[in-house]
Amino acid sequence: MNEKLTLILQTSAKLFKKYGIRSISMDDIAKEMGMSKKTLYQYVENKPDLIEKLLSHHVDDSQACIVEDGEGLNAIDILLRVSMKVSEEMKDFNPVVAFDLEKFYPALYRSFVSAKREHVYKHIKENLDQGIKEGIYRSDIDADLVAKLYVQKLRDVHDPEFLSSVEFSQEKVFQVMFENHIGGISNAEGIAYYERKMNELNL
Repeated sequence: MNEKLTLILQTSAKLFKKYGIRSISMDDIAKEMGMSKKTLYQYVENKPDLIEKLLSHHVDDSQACIVEDGEGLNAIDILLRVSMKVSEEMKDFNPVVAFDLEKFYPALYRSFVSAKREHVYKHIKENLDQGIKEGIYRSDIDADLVAKLYVQKLRDVHDPEFLSSVEFSQEKVFQVMFENHIGGISNAEGIAYYERKMNELNL
């Protein structure tokens, strides 16, 4: 990706997270970048195009973080690494962003959710298959069904209506969901390993 476009996307994401999507204009982004709006439009056609590129970049970045440096790690190690990255991302998540996306850019929001669902399903399914082969996940689980249920729960966690109805942070909700997932799929050996890793990481 073009270096300047990457910087534009990073700056836009920062502004959107802080103020929401609706309240940030292309003028605001150009001003924050220290460039003219004419220059900004050399990289994106308009605000919807900017948002589409930003969401696509987010999905690509998520895919990269899951597969990198995975060699030599077991399934629980990989799941822990991914969950910690997701938790970090959620600390500065602004629910207003999800509300604005769903209300003002519904087509882009649906496409983004679909891409994320496909991405998460693929890697959770691979992780389940790996853990079963390694003997740390239960051998009697239906990996396909569990992966689909996980995707649905993850979607619920990001649902704007759900977020407005709970008193806990999205990060906390995800952590509880993750712990329940690990507890449900791991056998005795896997649970013992998970608890040992959590103690080592002081989590």
